[in-house]
Order: sequence, then C-alpha cells, then structure tokens
Amino acid sequence: MDYDEALSKYEPVLGFEVHVELSTRTKMFSSAPNPAAADSESAGPNTMVAPVDMGLPGSLPVVNEQAVRYSISLGLALGCSIAETCRFARKNYFYPDLGKNYQISQYDEPIAFEGSVEVELEDGTIWTVPIERAHMEEDAGKLTHVGGSTGRIQGADSSLVDYNRAGVPLVEIVTKPIVGAGAAAPQLAKAYVATIRDIVRSLGISEARMERGNLRCDANVSLRPRGQERFGTRTETKNVNSLRSVERAVRYEIQRQAAILGAGGTIIQETRHWHEDTGMTSAGRPKSDADDYRYFPEPDLLPIQPSAELIAELRAALPESPTQFRKRLQADYGFTDSEFRDILNANVLVELEETVAKGAAPAQARKWWLGEILRIANARGVEPGTLVSPLHVSELIALVENGDLTDRLARQVLEGVVAGEGSPEHVVQARGLAVVSDDTALLAAIDTALAAQPDVLQKIRDGKVQAAGAVIGAVMKAMRGQADAARVRELVLERAAG
Repeated sequence: MDYDEALSKYEPVLGFEVHVELSTRTKMFSSAPNPAAADSESAGPNTMVAPVDMGLPGSLPVVNEQAVRYSISLGLALGCSIAETCRFARKNYFYPDLGKNYQISQYDEPIAFEGSVEVELEDGTIWTVPIERAHMEEDAGKLTHVGGSTGRIQGADSSLVDYNRAGVPLVEIVTKPIVGAGAAAPQLAKAYVATIRDIVRSLGISEARMERGNLRCDANVSLRPRGQERFGTRTETKNVNSLRSVERAVRYEIQRQAAILGAGGTIIQETRHWHEDTGMTSAGRPKSDADDYRYFPEPDLLPIQPSAELIAELRAALPESPTQFRKRLQADYGFTDSEFRDILNANVLVELEETVAKGAAPAQARKWWLGEILRIANARGVEPGTLVSPLHVSELIALVENGDLTDRLARQVLEGVVAGEGSPEHVVQARGLAVVSDDTALLAAIDTALAAQPDVLQKIRDGKVQAAGAVIGAVMKAMRGQADAARVRELVLERAAG
C-alpha cells in the first residue's frame, strides 16, 4: 500500500530492542578474549573460546565486573534507575549457536529500568523515547550456512558453528511502545538508533559499528486503525545492521501490514528478516512470548548488588549527552545550522569529529564526508562510515593541503582506499598519482604546448591573460592531471613576461 495511504488509515506503534556489544577485554562469563574488543578479523573459527562458551559439562560462569560497570554507565546515560539488586536468569530456547542450549540473560530483574532518551529528527524536532529497561546478557555464536546459493539457511546443505562470538557481553535496551510518530516513524527509528550509537561511543563502552554487529536493532512495528486504542499485532524485524536499513525496514513494514489489513487479512506475530538487496522483509519464526522461554533464576550466579558509591562514581564520570555534544561541535567548528543539519542527516557526525581530531580542518572534513564519500556511499547503498576510516580521510586531506595531491587526484586516491588498496600514501605510491612538482618537467610540457599554440604568448603580452587557459589545459592533459594548475599558470605567465 502507498505510504501516505497507509498513514491515513492506520497509526504505527513502534518499539525497539537495541543490542550493544560491550568492549570488555574478556567475555561476559568466561576468560576467553572478547572479539568485540579485539582485532578478531583474522581469528580462526572457534579460537576465542573457553569451556563456558562451548557449554561443556562442569564449566561454570563467572560475571565480568567491567561489563557490569559498563552496563550501569549505559543505564545512567539513558536516564534509568539502577537496581539495588538484580539477578541473571536462564532463557530457554533452542540456540544452535549456544552450546548449553540456553542464554544467560535478565528477565524480571534488569540492571537498569524506567528511563528516557531525547532524539532529534532531521527537522530539529525533539522526541522523547521512553526506555523500559536495559539488561545484561550474553551474545550467541555465528552460523555459516553451506551449500546454498545465497548463504542463507534456505537451500543450504549444512551449517557450521563458530563459537567465537558466544558469550560476548551484551546490553539489550528495550523501549516502551512509541506512539504518535505518524509519518515520521521511519525517521524516528533511524534517529533513535543513531542516538544510542552516539551514547555508547561517547561512554567508550562499545565501538558500536553496526556493519560488524557491535550494535544491532530489532524493530517492532504494529498498526492500529485511526481512533482505536488497542494496539495491533506486532512484527519484529531482527538484527537490522545499518541506520539506513532501520529506516527502510520500518517504512516497509508499515506499508506491508497496511496492505494486509486493508485487504481484510491478519498480521501474524512473528520475527522477520530484512533483505537489503530487495528492500523487503520475509517471515522468520512465530514470535514467542515470555512464558515460552521458561525463564528461571540462574542458579550458578549470585545476584548483582551495585553499591551506592559505585553508582555515584559512574554517574559523575558520565560524558556530555549527544545533544550537548552536537551543540558544542557546531560552535567549535563554526558551522551554520543548515551546514550542521546536512552533517547530521548524512549520519557522519562521529566520523567528521574523529577526522578533525586526527588533524583535519573542520571545513575540509565536511567537504570530503559530504562530497565524494557520501556520493560513493549513496551509489552503493551503504553508510559512509563503512567505506573509509576517519584516519585515512585526514591523511588524504593532509596530502591535498601539502600540495602533494590535487582534488582530482585525491578523488582517485579515495577510490583506491575504498577499494581496499591501503592507506592514501600507499595508494599514491602504487598508482603513481603524486603531483609533479618538478619545474623542469612542467616547463618542458609548457614549451611543448606553446610550440603547438605559438600565438598564445603574444595574446598574453597583449593583456589577454585568459588565453593562458588553453596552454594550462594542454599541460594538465599531458601530465595526466598530476600537475599543479596554479603553478603551471605561474610558469606560463613567467614565459610570457620573459
């Protein structure tokens, strides 16, 4: 159903469950290295594990103290109350990638509860999103499906289990139902997840890189007819891993559910999978209610009882809020409201701030993130921050500022960096893209160009300085764009003066 038509008939009700992987040195309940904090890209499957992670008989969990501290800090940053005492529970469900076949989580006694977060939309509107709870748990492992054409379980011959991620510390942030967003619902979804990402990054408790799974969003959507009080049946789109996808998934679910309801159908309470390539969701499994998980207190772990002194210490160490952070950066960088809004809407504020911290001027950082990088990201349908690191952008800007690259050459270097060819300096050397600064080589090219256009020098001497443009263009072509056009112009005028 058309989006505007869907909104005229139904009111969307939203809810989000955001999972944040904590960057502790070790896992939640074992001494195994935490892949979310380590350089695990080259780690082989099942190499970052301990008996607890594998669910081996006789192994017992031990709570990671740093994970508890991080969880309390996050709860405080979300405006939550911190429980005087809370306990872990066993969530019983068939987890093929958790060897013990249950997840240690929290149920009726979360570490943090009853909070709220202010979220700013693209037009500057502020929404207050109510937080129901933030609880601690462990992540599951990873399945690799083999034998199919898509890499998904459908059509696969077998599945391989990698337990490296099993046991990684998680905080799950659960909102209360969000009503009244109307047509802005998809935008609110994106802005909320971006705000959570900014909060956990500012706390230093997670890298929060969605493309790596450090931060994942389960988006709940239901529709109710306009004027009806009772909520409709919700679906839960699982593990959406980019801000762009969160926005698109919510919008799609609103349209899909409206079409079903409009045709007299019934919405099934289920999990759904988001497909980035098609922009659609597909059915997963019927969504279980809490009773189906048969929660009961984890018998191998004592209750967590954070002291008032610890809570006070962590509260005092909280950084500025995302709203304060944005206002400070805008003032520090001297951007206008519209310039800063473009940065927020492109979702590159964190990347821009890190680029400036590496030494780039704010205006140059803004130029590259909102220019060529954003163009490539839009063409590929990905987030700009997944293409290139702030460090490499700052290095690219430095090469331009030092005169080693022109803007045209820098765009070619950026293409190489995005393609995985290495740092800007390495791409420059490998592709031979550095600006030619040797006046001898430039003068040779200028003399060749003047020989082909013998009347140019006289035109310049007669006051028609713009005639130098034809020579400059010929030199730039001969030098494959690797000459400094300003320096070429200077040398051409010197030849004319001589």
